[in-house]
Amino acid sequence: MTTSPPILLIGAGELGTSVLEALAAHPKRNNGRIAILLRQSSISSQDPEKVKQNSYLRSLGADFEAGDLANDSADQLAEVFKKYHTVISCSGFGLPAGTQIKLTQAILKARTPRYLPWQWGIDYDAVGAGSAQDLFDEQLQVRSLLREQTDTDWVIVSTGLFMSFLFLPAFGVVDLKERKVRALGAWDAKLTLTTAKDIGRMAAEVAYDPREVARQVVYIAGDTVTYRQVAELVKQRFGGEWSEEVWDAEFLKGKLKEKPDDGMLKYTNVWAVGNGVAWDMDKTLNGQRGIKLQGLESYLKEMPDPR
Repeated sequence: MTTSPPILLIGAGELGTSVLEALAAHPKRNNGRIAILLRQSSISSQDPEKVKQNSYLRSLGADFEAGDLANDSADQLAEVFKKYHTVISCSGFGLPAGTQIKLTQAILKARTPRYLPWQWGIDYDAVGAGSAQDLFDEQLQVRSLLREQTDTDWVIVSTGLFMSFLFLPAFGVVDLKERKVRALGAWDAKLTLTTAKDIGRMAAEVAYDPREVARQVVYIAGDTVTYRQVAELVKQRFGGEWSEEVWDAEFLKGKLKEKPDDGMLKYTNVWAVGNGVAWDMDKTLNGQRGIKLQGLESYLKEMPDPR
């Protein structure tokens, strides 16, 4: 049986670790090499938590490559990428503007055979340019760079909202401590949700068992629900009295004018507009392949009550 070609993961946060776990366990890995790009300071850190994390990553069979997305040039990154058949980027939050474009340019300089960019989220084509979240315009530029060339195969995995994000009070939909639940846009508006663990599973599926998937955007989903369904499931799980309200697009647009640099408000505004944030389950790659992912009701059952 042929060994799978080498894969480089960029980043080892929640998503990167989930992808690594799924790659390590995938039946079609066939002892293929997996490495993770980390800053040298992270690799050599003596901080007990970092040492523990690195030990866990190595226990899954990962090697480490030193590199710095924020500070290395595209040429420097390309020299690393040349060693690998597939690069999967799981790093983006908190990086300087322009980093994803530089990363894509490095991929193309290296003529990397296959690339899964940091586009885990909503359908940026449907969102379009000029949305409240200016970071999304850079995502559209990355798509243009990939579509304009033919040397590198690429797959963008649209996941919807990370399931855990739904419960961040700053995002505004569910505040467990305050017992508040809100709709962004309207109660009958829909949103797609996927857990980080399941995003990892589907990333590994695309990497090791691509079949017909090439040079395209694919969609995955653990669940697609309305905000009314979110409210009902949350109240069913935790009980008690809950307050409800709607934050529509006009209201959130006003809030963003008051706080134009509030990154979370920018995200919330995009979901309130509602373009590209939801898709039917039968459109998903996991649905088409018969792979069951975790839905919202199941996820809620595993959540502790913070009260």
